[in-house]
Amino acid sequence: MQVESRRTQAERRAETRGLLLAAARKLFAERGFAETGTPDIVAAAGVTRGALYHHFADKTALFAAVVEAEHAAVAEGIETAGDAMPTDPVAALLAGGNAFFAAMRDEGRRRILLVDAPAVLGRAALDEIDARHGLETLVCGLRDAMDAGAIRRLPVEPLAQLFGALFDRAALAPLDRQEEFQQAMAAMVEGLRA
Repeated sequence: MQVESRRTQAERRAETRGLLLAAARKLFAERGFAETGTPDIVAAAGVTRGALYHHFADKTALFAAVVEAEHAAVAEGIETAGDAMPTDPVAALLAGGNAFFAAMRDEGRRRILLVDAPAVLGRAALDEIDARHGLETLVCGLRDAMDAGAIRRLPVEPLAQLFGALFDRAALAPLDRQEEFQQAMAAMVEGLRA
């Protein structure tokens, strides 16, 4: 007789939370925040409404968790791309920019991060999330490039915020024009060379 291993309460909670996040991400990406209801999310996740409200105060809190996860995933991809080019800090910045554009080709991700998130969460909450992920990644890349003497020394945080806004705007461009925007962003980064 085979004995089944029992999952702990923490493991069951983590699984339920993961199911809710995955279902919500899929629906928010396909339909947008306004067109996605909590009954749709719990049905897609295969859990109860009670489970949803045990983990998240409301749909907005669940959406904020999805936004946080999306920002973290994009930042991780950017860091990985930048780390692969350690010899030239400007090349690392450009590789990070290319990784951002690659990540943002996902229309659902663009909808979540660039269309719905500012409207649903507000600028201040979104800036807090970005500060923990994308902005921090950009600040580190710019600071490393400045410290190496590869780019001109400028106020790093304002520069990172401006580049972040430019990257976001470029990512909203139609997919058939993304390459043009990517070239323009690369030229701006190259223009910082010391």
